[in-house]
Amino acid sequence: MTRAVNLASAGSIVSESVGTAPGYMARAWVNFNGTGTVAIRALGNVSSITDNGTGDYTVNFTTALVDANYSFTSAMDWGNTAFGASGRVTCIVSLATTNARMRTGFLSGTAVFTAEDQAIICVAIFR
Repeated sequence: MTRAVNLASAGSIVSESVGTAPGYMARAWVNFNGTGTVAIRALGNVSSITDNGTGDYTVNFTTALVDANYSFTSAMDWGNTAFGASGRVTCIVSLATTNARMRTGFLSGTAVFTAEDQAIICVAIFR
């Protein structure tokens, strides 16, 4: 059985199923093109993306988070097929209340990171 919960009194709990852990909403999310001129496709609580250089992006929040102790998760385009999906990585550079900075790229066979822009980058922030 699922019941609705008053958001004003429960903070981020949207609904809960009896006997299970509560569900939480994303505090911010964005889907953007990180190649050429960075372009946001869709967003929630994200004001802009800063392109800091090849494969280096800052996700700027519209409303600041309460602290920087949040979870940052992302997924990105398959990219250059010469390196395959297994070598693709997203690295967190920094987490702040007003933004999160990340780098995208791939690892070579010698585990050397090479920054690379991605055509599809999806990010979600949970707290």
